[in-house]
Amino acid sequence: MELGIGIGWRPEIAHEVEALTGIDWVEAVAENLCGDHLPDSLVRLRERGVTVVPHGVALGLGGADRPDPDRLAALAARAELLGAPLVTEHIAFVRAGGPLTASPRLEAGHLLPVPRTRDALDVLCENVRIAQDSLPVPLALENIAALITWPDEELTEGRFLAELVERTGVRLLIDVANLHTNHVNLGQDPAKALDELPVEAIAYVHVAGGVERNGVWHDTHAHPVTAPVLEVLAELRSRVDPPGVLLERDDAFPPGEELAGELEAIRATLREAAPSTGPASPECPRPAVRGRDRAPAARVPDATVSDATVPEVPVPEVPVPGGPDVSATTRDRVAVAQSALLSALVAGTPAPEGFAPARLRVQSRALAAKRADVVAKVAPELPEILGNGYRAAFLAYAGSRPMSGGYRRDALDFAEQVLITGGPADPLARRELTYWWQDRSGARPPGRATRLVRAARAVLAGKK
Repeated sequence: MELGIGIGWRPEIAHEVEALTGIDWVEAVAENLCGDHLPDSLVRLRERGVTVVPHGVALGLGGADRPDPDRLAALAARAELLGAPLVTEHIAFVRAGGPLTASPRLEAGHLLPVPRTRDALDVLCENVRIAQDSLPVPLALENIAALITWPDEELTEGRFLAELVERTGVRLLIDVANLHTNHVNLGQDPAKALDELPVEAIAYVHVAGGVERNGVWHDTHAHPVTAPVLEVLAELRSRVDPPGVLLERDDAFPPGEELAGELEAIRATLREAAPSTGPASPECPRPAVRGRDRAPAARVPDATVSDATVPEVPVPEVPVPGGPDVSATTRDRVAVAQSALLSALVAGTPAPEGFAPARLRVQSRALAAKRADVVAKVAPELPEILGNGYRAAFLAYAGSRPMSGGYRRDALDFAEQVLITGGPADPLARRELTYWWQDRSGARPPGRATRLVRAARAVLAGKK
């Protein structure tokens, strides 16, 4: 399916996205959408014929556990609600611990890299097959950016992705900004990765901005797209004409004119990097696909041949080397390794053998900073109540309290910790924080009378 040029839809720039010209499709974070209705902006875009693709961030298909059925069902529901032609997720793990390791469940709040080992590949392939069988449309998986690399890896990124496609038929979402990030941070060559991966399996491409600090590239999605990222896009375009290319922006949103300028830079890069036209050559075939991963339309209409004369050929199942099931021992090994790494990142335990402690500290600080930023978005009252002290208080909390649930639970736990430790020092702020925490942690929200009394008390307290 040809998608064209798109942009990541976010509520903060919904108006700007609707006003952009030449947008063929948008991508929306699946977990930010309700399962039974769409934001008005997305409804209007769909009415205009703009395709909307749900992009998941919480499945953790690279984790040791099998995919959560409820998360899969939620992703499937959003795909059906949007009438999407495919759904996308990441090659990453986002949580660890739990029953497989008889340890507390830990949440990263971020996409963490999967070790490129045979064990991890076996687990990922089985998890992908489970997801494919649960989704109503094809699945594509994205390569992620990383600040750290696993010791004793057995495969390059390109070979890892190639074997994943070969064994599952899954499609790929290639993020060229992430390839650049891994070049700066880990010394991995983007051109080599592109040479090794099956470009014919690409569903679409992500382009995003970032920033380099002290020799480390941070994939922020909050800065303009840089020339080196566009150079990687050009490398990819010299090999294949991707079905779709999408600009991502998740924070520090610029005016619509700047977004339009970045989109034009992407278009120009694709035009300039396209191979010179020569003798026509047959298009590279797409890889065989399994079960629910089949494309909705298996045939391309031909103006010279009637549909009635072209029989449909069933798509064969892709054989899976080694059988469909991963042994419990393999999952246990992956679980122990991932739990040790995540515990070092969010709970301050010693760095696992083979990891550079200094690089883990950089990743740990980045995880804590992201937690602070996201909690400030999902609970904007907290930075309002705590003022300039919010960030320092949250980072101190995050250093000793790993996230065990979602960000809303994290916000409640943070507020509770501040109150337990005697903060905030200002009596009015402490009263407001107490009310905030009580309102959201109780079985039922306060009634109108209670809210009015509290508001009156706050006014009176402010006049003293």
